[in-house]
Amino acid sequence: MDEPTMPGRPAARARTRVVVVDDSALIRRVLTEIINSQPDMEVVAQAPDPLVAREQIRALNPDVITLDVEMPKMDGLAFLEKLMRLKPTPVVMVSTLTERGSETTLRALELGAVDFVSKPKIDIVHGMQEYATEITDKIRAAAIARVRKLAAPALADGTVGALAARPASGWSTEKLIMVGASTGGTEAIREFLEPLPPDMPGILITQHMPEAFTRSFARRLDGLCRITVKEAEAGERILPGHAYIAPGHSHLLLRRSGANYLAELSQSEPVNRHRPSVDVLFRSAAAHVGRNAIGVILTGMGRDGAAGMREMHDAGAWTIAQDEESCVVFGMPKEAINSGGVDEVLPLKAISRAVIAQVTARGGRQNRV
Repeated sequence: MDEPTMPGRPAARARTRVVVVDDSALIRRVLTEIINSQPDMEVVAQAPDPLVAREQIRALNPDVITLDVEMPKMDGLAFLEKLMRLKPTPVVMVSTLTERGSETTLRALELGAVDFVSKPKIDIVHGMQEYATEITDKIRAAAIARVRKLAAPALADGTVGALAARPASGWSTEKLIMVGASTGGTEAIREFLEPLPPDMPGILITQHMPEAFTRSFARRLDGLCRITVKEAEAGERILPGHAYIAPGHSHLLLRRSGANYLAELSQSEPVNRHRPSVDVLFRSAAAHVGRNAIGVILTGMGRDGAAGMREMHDAGAWTIAQDEESCVVFGMPKEAINSGGVDEVLPLKAISRAVIAQVTARGGRQNRV
């Protein structure tokens, strides 16, 4: 039952309750100041290590936890794994901008962390203040995210596996697949790519991610998938059996050169506050690939990709959005659906199968009403 309110006074919205876990007293202080400066969130506890945090989480049941990766007494990853098995709670990781830090952070996302922010290596106070908007935006996204209990990896879907094992004879080399994602997207992209056979058409992917992380992300996927996954390079030819990740410093676009598609990188202004932007990739596909493109928009906060997916749809592409139930955050797919640019709305586990079906269809789009 809702609490009664005074006549003429709107009901107060509950603030997001955050526990900050970091072995650095300075980082704890700066994060607390940033969070408490927002009207819709508050720090309810700070912890210097996971053992203290464990007791605070039990007592306070916070909405979101910010968690450092490297801490004494218990590693942040070990703590995260225990938390997601026993008491799934939205977690935003605080990570260093190093290669080792990026690998660890990607592992944290696999374990169920919603997102991460990059801890500056120098001038921490001013650096963290510059990240204030990013930090608070990611806490807001985490507060509405769907988190699930960590379980042992499930066996691959037999139907998708059987479909993916079929010979690709007759698949159009003209087709290209475009994928966009943000919050929760690293794991969604992995789950989409893993079942695909090694001779799929070229795949271009924009995931909102800082520059220091995209190469590690591509390398991790390349070790898990049958297709080749790499960070995109300017001017390279888009090849079948390859997926290209937009580097964190540039928009990823396409251009046509005779019978080939080439990758282009642009450091033009951010779009929808993002560089790389999903809209930039999707609009490029609409302009240069048209009905031979397949567009996929996965979990993410905000509306980046919605306008571009509508342009792809209007240019004849087949477009798919991840459904609400399987999204960590349903923002980007919801906006794309509302824009009228989506042909199918599917759970994450069904998207690979649907894309393979579209690729094998010689006539391009299927079942368009």
